[in-house]
Amino acid sequence: MTQKDITFVADFLTEHFNEAPELYNRKGKYFNVERVGQYLKDEDDDLVSPPNTEGNQWFNFLKDSTHLKENPLLFPYYPEKSLHFVKRQMEGVIDQCLQKPADVIGKSVHQAVCLSLYKISQSEDSTPQLFKLPFLWNDKTSNLHYVLFTMLENSISKIHILRRHTDTSRSVSNGILAVEFGNFLNNSINEISDSRCYSCLDAHFYDDETVTVVLKESVQQEGKERVLAQLPLS
Repeated sequence: MTQKDITFVADFLTEHFNEAPELYNRKGKYFNVERVGQYLKDEDDDLVSPPNTEGNQWFNFLKDSTHLKENPLLFPYYPEKSLHFVKRQMEGVIDQCLQKPADVIGKSVHQAVCLSLYKISQSEDSTPQLFKLPFLWNDKTSNLHYVLFTMLENSISKIHILRRHTDTSRSVSNGILAVEFGNFLNNSINEISDSRCYSCLDAHFYDDETVTVVLKESVQQEGKERVLAQLPLS
């Protein structure tokens, strides 16, 4: 250790661990705790060594401002409390602010339509996952909601598109349809239909008029082909 290091440690001990008679009536040891650690204690007790805010530009600005001094939008400052205490206070305020919107939004949500996608046997112990890749898209120009998804099991080569109007009182034609990829990439009609069958790995809307899909060759062999295709929604 250098002499500078020893001096630094000595100064630290002198400043923070000297006897403090004004703390004798408190529980515990009779010397100042390290000033950073006191802010991290999860306690409601006042800080042993509160910070000195004298000369702080922000506090002076608030003190001299008639309009901001009692402004309810400014979070109150607790110079005698730890960060845990302030955190709990702030969480309480945030929860209170979010409660009203949550109640209003919750009461405004209702079921617009119910579509039966598949049925399963009631005797099965565990329900199989048949619904995959749900992706949502909102076409603000036409006021339409879209949901892209695939169904597993016997329809892995299909992608389903559900379309609803944002106005629940209105309906749109072809509310739900399926696009089957199958062997559409074959070079000719003479190719064996099962030789190059494709299933959908993923699908997203690229924009309001285009759907991007990632296809996988379904043949059980090494080096399965992957295809990135962009399909016009029309």
